[in-house]
Amino acid sequence: MKRRVLIVDDDAAILEVLEMRLTAMGFEVTATSQPQQAVDVMTAGRFDLAVLDLRMEPLDGIQLMERLHARQPRLPVLIMTAHGTIETAVEAVQRGAFDYLTKPFVRDELRAKIRRALSARRWARDRERLLAVGETFASSGVMERILDAVVQAAVETTEAERAVVFQLTSGRLVPMASAGSPPPSWSALETAAARAIEKGAPMTVPGAESRVIVAAPLVVQRGPVGALVIETPARVEPTEDDLELLALFSSQAAIAIRNTHELERLRSGALAALGRMATQVAHELKNPLAGLRLYARHLEQRLEKGRDVESADLARKVTSTVDHLTAVVSEITAFGRPPELHRAPTSLAALLDECMALARARCPSEGIEIVRSYDPACPEAQVDARELRKAFLNLILNGLEALNDRGRLTVGVLYTAEAQTITVAIDDTGPGMGDETLARVFDLFFTTKPDGTGLGMAIARSVIDLHGGELTIQSSPGHGTRVRIRIPVGGPAARPEAEEAR
Repeated sequence: MKRRVLIVDDDAAILEVLEMRLTAMGFEVTATSQPQQAVDVMTAGRFDLAVLDLRMEPLDGIQLMERLHARQPRLPVLIMTAHGTIETAVEAVQRGAFDYLTKPFVRDELRAKIRRALSARRWARDRERLLAVGETFASSGVMERILDAVVQAAVETTEAERAVVFQLTSGRLVPMASAGSPPPSWSALETAAARAIEKGAPMTVPGAESRVIVAAPLVVQRGPVGALVIETPARVEPTEDDLELLALFSSQAAIAIRNTHELERLRSGALAALGRMATQVAHELKNPLAGLRLYARHLEQRLEKGRDVESADLARKVTSTVDHLTAVVSEITAFGRPPELHRAPTSLAALLDECMALARARCPSEGIEIVRSYDPACPEAQVDARELRKAFLNLILNGLEALNDRGRLTVGVLYTAEAQTITVAIDDTGPGMGDETLARVFDLFFTTKPDGTGLGMAIARSVIDLHGGELTIQSSPGHGTRVRIRIPVGGPAARPEAEEAR
């Protein structure tokens, strides 16, 4: 694919010579003697290099360069000047030009400076974005953070309008991260992702309104796990450099997804073993705790009869602590022995309303705004309402407590008919979580609350997993927390048939 060069010079002879030389060098050349026409041409498409004359009317080369940079910030510019205006050309370099050329031209100088400009642009652009993605890899084990960095880098380096990472989950493509402007059609991007996955290699397909969609599969050892998709602005063809970068970013996204899956597998095994051990320990603690509570209660009553108020108060504190330990033991036992689900058609919106009423009673606050957004087309789901209530209540309580009497909690329900899934969204505007906390949020006994057990999130995910669903959390300091729960309408038993149909 040819690189595009824009030449602007009000000297017709020089313009013709430059156009011939650059065309012979293999470039696609657009030449004009009108600075304003150059601005208009830049609005309609993207260039790899601009060669501008310094002395022009009504815009000189520096003014024209600044207007072009307003439309394409990373465009390398070579300023053409006569020997008598070299000082002004140096000023142009200081204000953003890559270099300058002196008239009359020396062929080797022209060729060398053009190649240097193109190489420097690519190196600076690629190095900057690859460093950013690499730093995200090194500093964060959270897949969502890495995918966000990848799509942002893809948009900035290829100068695309938008980029999306799709992950293949249960036979369907789920958008996991996006950057740039919202797509006019998600289905077009999803179709391109599916074709790239099927082909097993990057591919280009035409988009709407003269756009181009490029999709690169995310491939790990077992095969494709998704695709990275970009869509270019209208009438802009992606270059070979863009395709190479897209392949590189897609491999980084694939590594992030693979590492997350491996970490989840290892963590699940460790949590299962820890759960079995904790259940055994909890069983051994039940009877001693019951006896200890009985003795503490008996002591409390005797001290009250003897009117030893201070000692009786201490005895009540012992009883309260024993009750807390008993509740922890009960939660450990519940986690170690997942219940058998009793499914029935249930309105998730009604269940969420019930959980919010319970949560507000436990965590009253006048300074918190609660916003509900329920999809009226959402059908009832085959779920165990009693078990799912535990998960919803825990997640809503976490959101309310994070707000600390100020902010907004948004609870929503969205039905996706094509995938036959219901997505429950619980968002808060609280302080958010750092990477370390987010990476351990589902770990047993990990908590940031002074009186927490560290079991609530692990139990919530266990309940969602039993329903054949998926629980994900996105959060960052200062930007709140976003919880997403995806549950199949008919339960996990409906999945194999759907997957066979695919």
